[in-house]
Amino acid sequence: MSRLFSAYVIVDWSAAAKPTTGADSIWIGVLKRDVRFRLTFESYNPATRAEAETRLAAVLDDLKKRGERALVGFDFPLGFPRGLAQALALPGETPWRAVWDQLAKMVKDKPDNTNNRFGVGSEINRRLTGGPFPFWGCPPKDALTTLQPKRPREHGEGDLPEFRHADEAAKGAHSIWKLYYNGSVGGQAIMGIPVVRRLKDARGETLRVWPFETGFKALTEADLEGVATVVAEVYPSLIKAAPAAGEVKDLAQVRGLAEHFAKLDEAGKLGAIFAAPKGLPEEALAAAQTEEGWILGA
Repeated sequence: MSRLFSAYVIVDWSAAAKPTTGADSIWIGVLKRDVRFRLTFESYNPATRAEAETRLAAVLDDLKKRGERALVGFDFPLGFPRGLAQALALPGETPWRAVWDQLAKMVKDKPDNTNNRFGVGSEINRRLTGGPFPFWGCPPKDALTTLQPKRPREHGEGDLPEFRHADEAAKGAHSIWKLYYNGSVGGQAIMGIPVVRRLKDARGETLRVWPFETGFKALTEADLEGVATVVAEVYPSLIKAAPAAGEVKDLAQVRGLAEHFAKLDEAGKLGAIFAAPKGLPEEALAAAQTEEGWILGA
C-alpha cells in the first residue's frame, strides 16, 4: 500500500502575550523526504504567532509546489463543545465554521504577540451567561465582571458541556474553557483557530480539515485526490517522547509525533485512524463531525 503523505508537520502552539522561544513556546516540526527520499527532520521555534504563521505557509507552499502531500497536526482543539454556535446564535448551517468565523472577527493578535484572548473569552461569556462562565482563567490584573482568575462554578444541567467527546476519550485533556495557567488549551484555541482559518482560506479545497471536511472514514489515496494538505488536531501526550540531552520536551514531542504518523503511514495503517472511533454513539459522532472535532489517534 502506498503512503498517503510525503510530509508530516506537527505544531506545538502557544498563546503567549510576548515573544517567546525555548520551552513552552511555539515549535514546528517538519518530517519530510530529502532528495534521496529519506525522511529528514527539521524544526522551527518562532518567537511569535505571526512568524509561525508565515513559516507554516512557506512550508506548505513549498511542499505543494513539489507535489508532496502533508499531514499537519495542531496541538489545540479545532472545535468547541457542542452547542456553542447555537447558543451564540451564529449564522450559517455549519457550526464549526460559524465559530471559526466569529473568532476571526473578535481576535486581535499583534506582531509582538500582544493579544486580546481574555477579552474574547469575557465577551463570549457575556453573550452566553452574562457572568464569568464558562470561560475562566486570567491574571488578576485582567479580571473582569465576565471573566475571573478562578473557575466560578462547576458545569451543570443547561450549561454547555465542560469537555468535548474527544477530550473525554483522550483522558487527561484539559477543558477548552480554561484560558490561563498550565494546560490552557482555551487560550491556544482562541489564538490558533484564526491562523488555521487563514491557512485554509488561502488554499481552498486543496486543504481539508479533519473530520469537519472529510468526515470520519479510513482515508485512501482516492479520497485525497487533489488535496495537498490535511489538517488535524493532535495530542502530543498520546506518545512518550524522550528529549535528547539539552533538548526541550516540546521539540521532542513534535518530532516524536511526526515520526509516529510517518511509521503508521509507511506500514499502510495511517489512513485507518481517520475513521470513526469505535463505540462512539451516533449523537457523539455527529457532534464531532459538525462542531467539536476530534483528536487524531484518540
